[in-house]
Amino acid sequence: MIQTVEMDRDGALTQLRKGVVEYCVLALLRESSTYGLELTSRLTRDGGLLANEGTLYPVLSRMRRVGTVSTAWHESPSGPPRRYYQITDAGLAALSAFADIWGPFTQQVNQILENSNEAPPEHRPT
Repeated sequence: MIQTVEMDRDGALTQLRKGVVEYCVLALLRESSTYGLELTSRLTRDGGLLANEGTLYPVLSRMRRVGTVSTAWHESPSGPPRRYYQITDAGLAALSAFADIWGPFTQQVNQILENSNEAPPEHRPT
């Protein structure tokens, strides 16, 4: 039973990450352009929004295809050139739209979760 609960928790976290990582990337790129490994480091360090490094690059590729980010190669002071990602106007618009719905969305989810704690004992899970 405990293993099932842990798997459900991991699955829920995976789904949440999938839903927000793209917008977190856009928010980081709004601050400044950067390369993939730095984005990975920030997303991992700032709350574990990535499970591993390999999950970001397919997201960045998709974002480049849909036009929310653009790329440019820059020489690196140590090693080969790096691909830097920049947010585009389409990316800024997508981030703005997401930010507009994120607050009300999380507020509604939090309200439902808080209200479920107030359910009568016979309706609470055991």
